[in-house]
Amino acid sequence: MNENTILDLAKKIKAIAAIGLLYSKDDYDKERYHELEKISSQLMSDELKVSPEAIENMFNNSVDYPTPKVDVRALVLNSDDQILMVQEKTDQQWALPGGWADIGKTASEIIIQEVLEETGLEVSCKYLSAVFDKRKHPHPPQPFYVYKMIFYCQLKSSAETKLTPAFDILDAAWFSIDALPPLSTDRILASQIEAVYNNIMKQDFITIFD
Repeated sequence: MNENTILDLAKKIKAIAAIGLLYSKDDYDKERYHELEKISSQLMSDELKVSPEAIENMFNNSVDYPTPKVDVRALVLNSDDQILMVQEKTDQQWALPGGWADIGKTASEIIIQEVLEETGLEVSCKYLSAVFDKRKHPHPPQPFYVYKMIFYCQLKSSAETKLTPAFDILDAAWFSIDALPPLSTDRILASQIEAVYNNIMKQDFITIFD
């Protein structure tokens, strides 16, 4: 299936514009992101045969059925069975590499990209280890309803092993399961890491859920 149709590309452009408007502080940049929004709406309108105004109303008024946000995380082990973790700049606490799922990429593509960007390591995605509903776990309260997907990933044999944290990551390091660092509990809990880790150690490939 072609993943680069005009409609697919328009969705990606709209997502990029929305992210830019959410995080940008510069008025010049915001003006450009608004322009990208208009371009994506025009492209969608041409493909779907509806007016650009109808497209804008569809997004602005949230007429689509609301669904949970998706957070993807990677559990990566080294030869000593230590866990790869990153220190978040926002709260200076630690989490598994990962973040919000992006439009236009599969969940496995996103997590491979996230690990590379946040740590500099190349991994392959082996299987989906867990899908956690954050509501059922003692995370701090937040306005979004979130599903958290944790993938078991392995280091590529030819990959560079030097850790190189991204601009928004303070540090990256390996930790043993019995000596985890202070965790960013909005992103991950010790109980979740332990559950996935124990399944991997037992070579139990059944996905944990809820």
